[in-house]
Amino acid sequence: MTRYESAIDLDAITAIDMHVHVEIDDHGHSSLPDDLNEAASAYFSTDGPRPDLDGIAAYYRERRMAAVVFTVDAETLLGQPAISSVEIAAGAARNNDVLIPFGSVDPRKGTAAIDQARRLIEDHGVRGFKFHPTVQGFDPSDPIHFPLYRVLQDAGVVALFHTGQTGIGAGLPGGRGLRLALSNPMLLDTVAAEHPELQIIMAHPSVPWQDEALSVATHKHNTWIDLSGWSPKYFPAELVRYANSMLKDRVLFGSDFPLITPDRWLRDVEKAAFRPEVMPGIMKDNAVRLLGL
Repeated sequence: MTRYESAIDLDAITAIDMHVHVEIDDHGHSSLPDDLNEAASAYFSTDGPRPDLDGIAAYYRERRMAAVVFTVDAETLLGQPAISSVEIAAGAARNNDVLIPFGSVDPRKGTAAIDQARRLIEDHGVRGFKFHPTVQGFDPSDPIHFPLYRVLQDAGVVALFHTGQTGIGAGLPGGRGLRLALSNPMLLDTVAAEHPELQIIMAHPSVPWQDEALSVATHKHNTWIDLSGWSPKYFPAELVRYANSMLKDRVLFGSDFPLITPDRWLRDVEKAAFRPEVMPGIMKDNAVRLLGL
């Protein structure tokens, strides 16, 4: 199987979307059970298409953007096998002019997750890993997961963590048992402190813990914030203020496609108070530096 190598022409693209979900594979399989997919669609008031990898590539190619693509492996908690990160890496290699693959492993699988992470890095060329503590049902600050983080740190790949509220499970009885507190960004302070060379992205405006995320990001300079999952017109004012100033070099554009599209994000960002001079960094330059492109 072809190992991913980026062929992105940085001068030809206008942006890098750091947060794009692959929700269906070439066989029609989803990493989330149907009830969670439906709940998320209702939460985001969308029932748009969920394209496969080649469809995602075509969508971003048309917009002259690159995209970081991934799934979430939560098989232990949800009992549903994940979309294959190997296939995602292969699809990104097939579309390496616009796609950048991140892997996903289930931290609750212990040494099996560590072995899988190594293979995804060494054999398939993934550039980072996506974690969703709420959906995967794990405390990211628990030292039991530190050996996994050390593999990522030693390889120089990125760890992207969901933070804050989630639409997954919203409205279902008991939120389908999913625990929001596991996605408090303050839990990532421990991860960043114990792994100072690991580059950590705190995904999304971390509602209702935005101040915690900003505190971690200003104290631990191996942490970053992506702006996915919310329309920019609803961003907390403090997040925008920090993005305009002390965090301007560590804030990243992300949409949360397909639930929020880059078209909508770009339309709505005009309603947010971002300074024009910070936008090139947010949209592309910071990601180029983080990913070593």
